Amino acid sequence: MTYDLILRGGRVIDPSQRLDAVSDVAFAGGKVAKVAPKLQGSAGTDVRDVSGSIVTPGLIDLHTHVYWGGTSLGIDAEEFCRTSGVTTSVDTGSAGPGNFAGFRKHVIEPSQVRILAYLHVSHAGIFGFSNRVMVGESADLRLMNPIDAVEVANANRDVIVGIKVRVGLHASGTSGAVPLRIALEVADAVGMPLMAHIDHPPPSYEEVIEMLRPGDILTHAFRPFPNSPATHQGTVKKEVLDARKRGVRFDIGHGKGSFAFKTARAMLANGFLPDTISSDVHQLCINGPAFDQVTTMSKFLCMGMELPDVIAASTVNSARALKRPELGSLKPGSVGDATVLSVKEGRFDYVDVVGEHLEGDRKIASEGVVVGGRWWHPKQG
Repeated sequence: MTYDLILRGGRVIDPSQRLDAVSDVAFAGGKVAKVAPKLQGSAGTDVRDVSGSIVTPGLIDLHTHVYWGGTSLGIDAEEFCRTSGVTTSVDTGSAGPGNFAGFRKHVIEPSQVRILAYLHVSHAGIFGFSNRVMVGESADLRLMNPIDAVEVANANRDVIVGIKVRVGLHASGTSGAVPLRIALEVADAVGMPLMAHIDHPPPSYEEVIEMLRPGDILTHAFRPFPNSPATHQGTVKKEVLDARKRGVRFDIGHGKGSFAFKTARAMLANGFLPDTISSDVHQLCINGPAFDQVTTMSKFLCMGMELPDVIAASTVNSARALKRPELGSLKPGSVGDATVLSVKEGRFDYVDVVGEHLEGDRKIASEGVVVGGRWWHPKQG
């Protein structure tokens, strides 16, 4: 077989295959072709020496906001992915049924990196989110648009992977869990999973997760008090354990206000690892405290999660949540995306959303990405 690209001599960590070994990874025709030592290329093969680096399936950031120019919180997906090792950016509710067509035409379709989306049940998605204007789109029930949401989701199944709703004091005000009930009806109607945001009560963390179905995702799952999943005694709330047993997925969604070291330490100490690690990167947190996907992953590495588990939570676990088995893997025939990482040692300062600092001894950094079987290095334009 003729290969388009070979990544040579890296430590390949692919949790989907329980693989952790020094090997080569070859790509052909936009897909992964083979993983094996000492693969031989032809005259036209792009061979990249990545010895000393880590090669993983293309990172999936399950919670981003990349409707750049269409919403005030949107960032540029290509710029973000190029520097943070992400090859699939999942936008979580930036657009609703009233403006999804623009998001698809002007952002998703022209993008060199893959953008998938959770469609917001609110008509215009998250429209009032900035430093000066902060309007919870779920607070006004007149904005809930379940009928059009069903139509738009059904018409865009190639890129829409689920339904999004935001509930909590900041997002839904006095509407409480009513928007969640509406969103669940939409998710049921289209046969898709739901991703629920939660902030301050009402509703409570317990009330929200008790409504979620197997395969649904609670994002901001390790948020600080109030609405923390941990008790004041440092144990995991019973309702959280029960939800995991029935198949609810717990996603980090770091963002501006939704991840605390105190909560994470308690959850990890009880053996409760996140199902998926995501940055919730947007305009108000890209310069801190979230920064990007690899920084969010680094925080978990420094808190004691094993590197393969951190990588799994950013690759195969996210692919399973998306029901996209062709992603998050380096199995032959999978989508030809890969991320080249390094783990630097030293003293690194990390900060959470409540201002607590953690001095870590390691930092995960992106050294390059492969998109569609081609090298797509951060430093290239």
